[in-house]
Amino acid sequence: MTKWVIGIIGGSGLYAIDGLEDRREEPGLTAWGAPSDTLVRGRIGKVEFVFLPRHGQGHRLTPTDVPYRANIAALKAAGCTDVLSISACGSLQEQYAPGDFVAVDQFIDRTFAREKTFFGPGMVAHVSMAQPVCGRLSGLAAEAVAAVGGKVHLGGSYLAMEGPQFSSLAESRLYRSWGCHVIGMTNMPEAKLAREAELPYATLAMVTDYDCWRAETEAVTVTNVLEVMLQNSALARRAIVHLAGVLNETPRTPSPQGIESCLDFALITAPDARDPEFLDKLQVIAGRALGS
Repeated sequence: MTKWVIGIIGGSGLYAIDGLEDRREEPGLTAWGAPSDTLVRGRIGKVEFVFLPRHGQGHRLTPTDVPYRANIAALKAAGCTDVLSISACGSLQEQYAPGDFVAVDQFIDRTFAREKTFFGPGMVAHVSMAQPVCGRLSGLAAEAVAAVGGKVHLGGSYLAMEGPQFSSLAESRLYRSWGCHVIGMTNMPEAKLAREAELPYATLAMVTDYDCWRAETEAVTVTNVLEVMLQNSALARRAIVHLAGVLNETPRTPSPQGIESCLDFALITAPDARDPEFLDKLQVIAGRALGS
């Protein structure tokens, strides 16, 4: 496949992208329900984009209430070849300053109140999450941020917490001791579900604050987050336009990690034990691997 169709999941502060031509809206209803909002499809040059605000327009949904399965299923059904998540986050390390971007390459999932898989009784699968992001897409996104004047860190571990409350001081110190770099509330189970859907996934985390571990900085509040988030979001929109220009000149090739065929090594339920009704539900996600 040589055509890019990029799904953009916009996090806090990013509710639209700039420069879309042939803009149109699609409902995106799936077997897992409706996504967070209407999908917005368009193109920048030859590259097609499908935009979805993770929290809905007006930021209606808490991190726990985001319909993660419906969001990924809707992007898969829309023909997306790759998914780029743009997410606000807090910093757990001094060198990751507010206003910086982080091209995340690892996750620790501390969420507990969310559906984390498309699979289940009647069709069990275990995908590898050893390398949870697509290195190719992550690198291109990071280069785009740098090209429009942003400071971006290549690599970093993202601690996904349940929220919606911010961390306690003890939690923040614990996550720092684990070697985590940033903390957020939304990239899990999103990254896991994208892998199950065989969608190369990358995260650009926009640092809005130092988490509460930093004694010389006041504890994080929505007010100080919003101030930095407005600046980050404007830069992120410019980076997407720049990324489109690069992709216009870059034919798409399969991800280096073989993400588009990862289900070949993940399906474990014997064919005669599979639930036909559940298999029908899985067609959008796993139809290629299920042989239909």
